[in-house]
Formats: sequence, structure tokens, C-alpha cells
Amino acid sequence: MKHIVSLLLFCVLCGALVAADDQHESEHHEELTTAQVGTIHFPVSCSPSAQKTFERGVALLHSFWYEEAQKAFAQAAQDDPQCAMAHWGSAMSLWHQLWDHPNAATIETGRSEVEKARALHPQSQRERDYIDAIGQFYSKPKAGGHLERATAYSHAMERLYRNYPDDREAAAFYALSLLASEPEADASFANRKQAAAVLEKLFVEIPDHPGVAHYLIHSYDKPQLAELGLPAARRYAQIAPASPHALHMPSHIFARLGLWQDDINSNLASIAATRKTAAMHMGGAGHQFHAMDFLFYAYLQSGHEAEAKKLIEEVRAMPPMEDMYGMGFDPRISALATLPARYAIELRHWSDAAALDPVPDADLLDDSGTYWARGIGAARSGNQMQARKELAQLESIHQKLLQRKKPSTAADVERERNEVEAWIAHANGRNDEALKALRGIAEKEESIGEEPNGGIPAREMLGDMLEDMKLPVRALAEYEIDLKFNPNRFNGLFGAAQAAEAAGKSKQAQSYYSQLLKICDGSNSSRPELNRAKDLVARNQ
Repeated sequence: MKHIVSLLLFCVLCGALVAADDQHESEHHEELTTAQVGTIHFPVSCSPSAQKTFERGVALLHSFWYEEAQKAFAQAAQDDPQCAMAHWGSAMSLWHQLWDHPNAATIETGRSEVEKARALHPQSQRERDYIDAIGQFYSKPKAGGHLERATAYSHAMERLYRNYPDDREAAAFYALSLLASEPEADASFANRKQAAAVLEKLFVEIPDHPGVAHYLIHSYDKPQLAELGLPAARRYAQIAPASPHALHMPSHIFARLGLWQDDINSNLASIAATRKTAAMHMGGAGHQFHAMDFLFYAYLQSGHEAEAKKLIEEVRAMPPMEDMYGMGFDPRISALATLPARYAIELRHWSDAAALDPVPDADLLDDSGTYWARGIGAARSGNQMQARKELAQLESIHQKLLQRKKPSTAADVERERNEVEAWIAHANGRNDEALKALRGIAEKEESIGEEPNGGIPAREMLGDMLEDMKLPVRALAEYEIDLKFNPNRFNGLFGAAQAAEAAGKSKQAQSYYSQLLKICDGSNSSRPELNRAKDLVARNQ
């Protein structure tokens, strides 16, 4: 498999391109076509030139290319100063619906765009309804905070969707609003299923629409639903091949299903597209780091740890990155914290994990990931004193996040703390306590399809702990549950094979070892786990 080409040169190039003038940005921006970003039909009462630019902005918006969408809507407003919907587009571009809680300044800017749109007195009631809908999100602060805003917007979009049944854009944006207003930790997936029901009909009617395929992937981005998202995942990159996010997004489904080579191909293409569009003076150079995170994970699951290690070194050689999506952090710093921690834990290099250094200027959540890896590494390599110190660091971060009124982030850190505490308990012979803690984390992860800490499923840890306790039958049962939620994970397959072998279940062991060899076929991995798998499979042929 080809290595990812050097990203250092790209980042140096990006730094030079930031100074490029707006005229060049506009010229390159005009080169995007429907074949590159997807087909949109969204008639509004604007001039023909503004209409074309507006539709391109909506196509970009559907692929979360917010930086370029904002440019397109600004250009539409310039082309036609009476184009009220251009200001609607600008307001929509400011809210990154599936992950962002805009701050007060952004909300005020969005409210200003809504007022500009209203002041132009749009000709149609339909356009006024679109503007009023996003106005619900940017309305004056309410007691319920962000979720109340998002829900109010979704309710307004539902009315618009029902009042204009032939408006496919209303349907697509309504589906997105359901995802954006999903209650936290909802194990029923009610909003996702409702969104998918709307989108599946559209997918048949308008298969080249970028938002429909994109939002279907997000709707199904849970272990319990991922198989349903495979058709959209296969389609989306073809719809918008110039969009880095469109090339990356299918890997959310590929990763859920353990399709590692598809995952790798998707993210290599996304990184290459980011490089190309940055060279064309387009925004979003920081998008590559999300793709790199998925790429790194897929490398580690498929025996490409040398490529994963190379990726870490490339990130270290990069210069600082501009803030991504205005979210207040350098994504490169986050990568410097998370990738080495994941590498050490995935490869079971416990001493290396315990020796990780916190990354300068990392935020609290990234620091917690480092201390989590250090704590587990220390506990599993016999250094209980250090493990307890790392546990204290995690508790300190947890308290700071609670003081800053960030309960969701604090809950993530609490989960990390509980995992470290479980391994400390196991090391001290308190196995019932340790198993109970990991089981509780695993059950929550699985019930809501939550991303595991550091990518390591708690259920897999539970299997590891039982195997360490010489209880292979119980360990195998846990691995088998885990592989249903996290198929084709390297350590899950090897753990299941090893447990089956220890339990005297040779056929099952043979099957799991064979699966492991299959997903690592073509790699140059020297991991001892693969040598063991090859030996056992060869003996039984």
C-alpha cells in the first residue's frame, strides 16, 4: 500500500497561501462545478448569477465545507444586494450543526444575518419561512440553552418540510435538524431513525444530492445501524469528489463495519483533496486532521503500524495549524496528544504508554487522554504508584471541567478515570470491583453507540482482564459481544482467538486467527500476534 505523501510540504504551502488575495480565492472558488460538489436545485428570488452562486453555496454547506460556503453566500449577496436568501446561507454557515455550540459572538453574528435577510422583505412566503426557521436558533438566549435553540429550529424546519412537500431542500435540512437536536445519550436513536426515514426517500429520488447521502451516513453512524449506511457511504464520495469531507465521511461507516482498506482509501483521498483545495486558496486546511485520525486507527487495525508511526512523525514535523471551524483549538496539537497515546495502547506497549509526555498547549481533554494512557500503561506494567498519580491528574481535570460548566466533556474524563481505576483495582486483586466498573462502561458505550476512550472498547478491556485472570471461557464471551459492536478490531480478534485456544475451542480459535490474518493481508507487520496466528493456522491446515 502506498504511504501517505509528505504532509510537511503541504503545510508549508498552506502557510504561504493564507496570504493570497481575495481575488484569487474567488477565481478558484468559481471553478467548482456540480460534478465536483453535487447537484442542488434550490430556486430563490435572486438574480440568475446570484442564484447559481447561491446553489453552489448550498451544495458546499451540505458537505460541511463551511469556509467556502460562506464565501459563496457573500458573493451571492454582492452579485444581488436584494438576495435575502444569501444572508440565510451566511447564517446557516455559522452554525456547524452536528458538533458545534456557537458562542455568544457567533450567535450575535448569525442574528445579524437573519435581520439583514428579513430587512430585504423576501418575495415568497417560503423564503420567509426558511429565514424564520434559522432565526429560531439565533433568537435571544433561552433557559434551555443550545439544545432548546436546536430543537426550536428543528420544529420550524418540520413545519416548512410539511408545508412545502415538493421542496427537497426543506426535507434534507429538516433531516439534518433532527440530527442536530438529538438528545444526548439517546439509546433509542429516535431522531436518527426519523431523519433516515426522510432521507431514504430522497436518496431514491435525488441520488446525486450531497446532503442526502451525507446525512444518511450521519444518521447511521452507530454500531447498531451502520450496515444500513453502506449504500450512502459508497455513493457520497462520487457525488462530491472535490470535497475533502465528502471523501472522508464514508469512512465513518467503513470504520463501524471494520472495512479497513476502504477506510484507509477514503481518508487518503480526503487528505489529498484537502491539499489540493488548499493550493487553490480554499479554506479548511485543518480538515485533514479528522481524516488522519480515522486513517491512523484503520492502519493500526490492519497491520500497518509502520504507516501509523510514520503518520505521527509527519504530524510532529508540521507547523502550527490555523484554528479549525473557529472552534478555538489547533487540531495539530490534538493529534500530537491522541495519536501517540493510541499507538502505545493499541500495540500493548505498556511502558511506552506510561512514559508519554503531555503535549505543550494541549487542552484539558487532550491532556486527559495522555494521562489515561499513562495510567493504564503504568497499571498494566506494574507501576502502581505512577498509576495512582495519573488517576489524580484525571480527577483534577474532571473537577476543572465541572467548574467550567462542561458536563459532557467532564463525563468523558470521568469514563477515562474509571477505566484507569479499574486496572489499578485489578492489579491489587480487587477483581470484582474492576470487572464491575468496566462492565458498566461497556454497557453504556454499547447502548448508545458511544465512541470508546482512545478507540479502545471497554468490552474488549473486559475480555483482556478476564484473560489475564485465566478465565478464558468468560473472556471469549466478552470478546464475542465486543466484536459485534466493533468488528475486525485487531486486538478483539486476537483476544478472541487466544481465549478460544486456551478454552480448548480449536475451531473457533482457528476461525478468529484466520480472520485476523485476512484483515492484515498485504501488510508488512511484524507483530508477534500475527506470527502466532500464522503458526496455528498452518498447523491446522
